[in-house]
Amino acid sequence: MMMGSAEIDMPESSSVSKGKAPLLAAPMNEKGGYKKGIAIFDFILRLAAIATALAAAASMGTSDETLPFFTQSFQFEASYDDLPTFQFFVIAMAIVAGYLVLSLPFSIVAIVRPHAAGPRLLLIILDTVALTLNTAAGAAAAAIVYLAHNGNSSTNWLAICQQFGDFCQKNSGAVVASFLTVIIFVFLLVLSAFALRRH
Repeated sequence: MMMGSAEIDMPESSSVSKGKAPLLAAPMNEKGGYKKGIAIFDFILRLAAIATALAAAASMGTSDETLPFFTQSFQFEASYDDLPTFQFFVIAMAIVAGYLVLSLPFSIVAIVRPHAAGPRLLLIILDTVALTLNTAAGAAAAAIVYLAHNGNSSTNWLAICQQFGDFCQKNSGAVVASFLTVIIFVFLLVLSAFALRRH
């Protein structure tokens, strides 16, 4: 009887250990899939940010308008390169777009190796720098666009958008696109910080 009970106990203990093994592996796979999903979403957001940054730079860079009437000594023309603020905007948004393109390989590495903290930490630092540059360019351009639409009587700054409608429309669209890029950068930073916290 003692021998029989020992033989019955052995299969029970092996079956219990076999039943516990898959339960230990499940949380690891679930966590890896979660981090990979964040990395894929990060890659998609970077593609969207490239589109908005390039749209902002292109819209501002092509904002030239010449009025159909002119005199012998003067021609009424408005161009982005007439204002240093708009020149800074175009250069800054081009730099931001270039950085986003260069950041795509690091985003791909984060997809392939979702548990690697190095690429994610590098992206969060560089994204912060790019966000700062983007915000500065967008805010400076927004101030000039506001003056172009409304003017300022205290400084004798006349509103020119009634005459240069296409010029102001392109500038306004560029500013909106730049702030859309800012919003995307904020989401990218939140995702990166959340992924590092869960590491």
